[in-house]
Amino acid sequence: MPQMQDPRFAHSVVFLCTHSADGAMGLVVNRQFVGLSFGELLEQLEIFPGDDAPVLSVQAGGPVEPGRGFVLHSLDYRQEATLAISETIGLTATVDILRAIAEGHGPRQVLLALGYCGWGPGQLDAEIRENAWLNVPSDLDLVFSEELDSKWKQAIARLGISLAMLSSDAGHA
Repeated sequence: MPQMQDPRFAHSVVFLCTHSADGAMGLVVNRQFVGLSFGELLEQLEIFPGDDAPVLSVQAGGPVEPGRGFVLHSLDYRQEATLAISETIGLTATVDILRAIAEGHGPRQVLLALGYCGWGPGQLDAEIRENAWLNVPSDLDLVFSEELDSKWKQAIARLGISLAMLSSDAGHA
């Protein structure tokens, strides 16, 4: 919601990867990770990029385990450890996908994130009932766009309503 006060989530676009009775997990897709480039990450992991390696930015995926990496990607790339989130988007959290990307054999669309957003059982559901979050359908263009500063407004625009019409007060019928 526009009124979100928590600085970790204000104007964040979170791609929800899993949501069940056991809790929820997602990745912020519109925040640059400050202080580490893709090349530096590869160097730390002793992965040496080939000539076809893309230049990627590293996203701050959320406040939980900021040293843990996740790759949100198009499903033209799969490995045993890939979690298919939808028909078009997968999540892989192994070093093998970073090697494939560095060699130019990775997925066509990639978002690399360090850290994640996590909610315990029922926590996200309660926050949604309290009008803390807005929900829009996933969209490949939005998720993988490199224009981080405009993703939040793009997500809001998909609702088809004016921000001025939104209230953080929950109503009950």
